[in-house]
Amino acid sequence: MRIKVFTIIAAFIFCILPAIAQEPVAATQQVSSGRLDYYPKFQSKYIPARDVNVWLPDGYTLGEPCDVLYMHDGKMLFDASTTWNHQEWQVDEVMGRLINEGKIRRCIVVTADNTENRLNDYFPTGCYAYVPREKRLDIDLMQFKGDEYLQFLVQELKPFIDKHYRPLTSREHTFVMGSSMGGLISLYAMCEYPEVFGGAVCMSTHSSMQFFDLKFDSDAWAQGFREYVKTHLPAANSALLYMDRGTVELDGTYKPTQDKLDAMINGLGWDNDHFMSRVFDGHKHMETFWAERLDIPFMFILKK
Repeated sequence: MRIKVFTIIAAFIFCILPAIAQEPVAATQQVSSGRLDYYPKFQSKYIPARDVNVWLPDGYTLGEPCDVLYMHDGKMLFDASTTWNHQEWQVDEVMGRLINEGKIRRCIVVTADNTENRLNDYFPTGCYAYVPREKRLDIDLMQFKGDEYLQFLVQELKPFIDKHYRPLTSREHTFVMGSSMGGLISLYAMCEYPEVFGGAVCMSTHSSMQFFDLKFDSDAWAQGFREYVKTHLPAANSALLYMDRGTVELDGTYKPTQDKLDAMINGLGWDNDHFMSRVFDGHKHMETFWAERLDIPFMFILKK
């Protein structure tokens, strides 16, 4: 009898946990524009739980027909006082200003924090098949979690946002954005889920795929990623794609591989209205520089 009662109680608790988790709590990051709804330890059956924040513009009302932008590395986006390097993207300041000036459509921003497994979470798993067999024999595919991370975004987080905030849900109003490895996974997301994401923003994209594993042939994997993108990219001009890089330090090393990506995408027939690739002289691989040019991709994907 005790076992049966315990089972019933456990089942009841399991059923109500999602409802409890769906209520936001006070945000740990502070914003100067709009407001943040904070969901700590958002549960997933695909990846470890992680914090989620939802930025809402000034004057937002529930069910307002807003666009939605999904961003990675949520810890780094809003509040420099809480980040490891005391830098931030200034997402709330830049998007809030552009909305108030009438330069872009109203949009909510959904962010998921990274974990210590960031590199593997953001790795574009599908490019594995496009790397020569001898270049991947010693690489453990199971460590790459890009597919699982995208399942979390598409199958768990997006349905939650669509249900609780009731924004515009079609692909033309749904975008994904990140930098460095976050740039890789954003482009991968648009390729894997073209029916979900109508655009991707990839800033300082880690197109060189250089890592600290001596077994990892970065040139072969970078080429494999390009071949994957060539095969899986949505039809030319059916979506919006923004890419950029700086010229200093790590960003400066991206020139050869980003140039090849640009040439390949242009060769597929993408025009300037749907594909933009920019180079920013003197910019480094840092949040302060992404903040400085953030208005450009925002206006590209959310133009009125």
